Amino acid sequence: MRKQVWPLREVINGLIKDPSELIQETTDIYLRDVYDHTIQVIDTIESFRDVLSGLSDLYLSTVSNRMNEVMKVLTIIATIFIPLTFIAGIYGMNFEFMPELKWRWSYPMLWILLIAIFIAMLLWFKKRKWL
Repeated sequence: MRKQVWPLREVINGLIKDPSELIQETTDIYLRDVYDHTIQVIDTIESFRDVLSGLSDLYLSTVSNRMNEVMKVLTIIATIFIPLTFIAGIYGMNFEFMPELKWRWSYPMLWILLIAIFIAMLLWFKKRKWL
């Protein structure tokens, strides 16, 4: 709308300032009134444009904050499972001479270690107020 109204202001201003035989003195009053209305419309369009720009910024900020929260949760989940995956990967290898493989309590101790790491990381995240 701004692109349509802005040239109209210039045309009306040209009609007011340049005397013409086609425009009478009485018509000049009406042209000034139309020029004033055109300026008011331009001001209204500019204020609506500012409001829409602000709303657009607000929407983008809200979407960005929501995405940041999702990324935070995904990062915490990944951070918890990376060390657990590492330990499971080491014990998933088929080595013949791992001392823990011949020990009777190796499997329960591995689970205790994994759960202890999980709980320790959760407590650390809660202490830092990330959860």
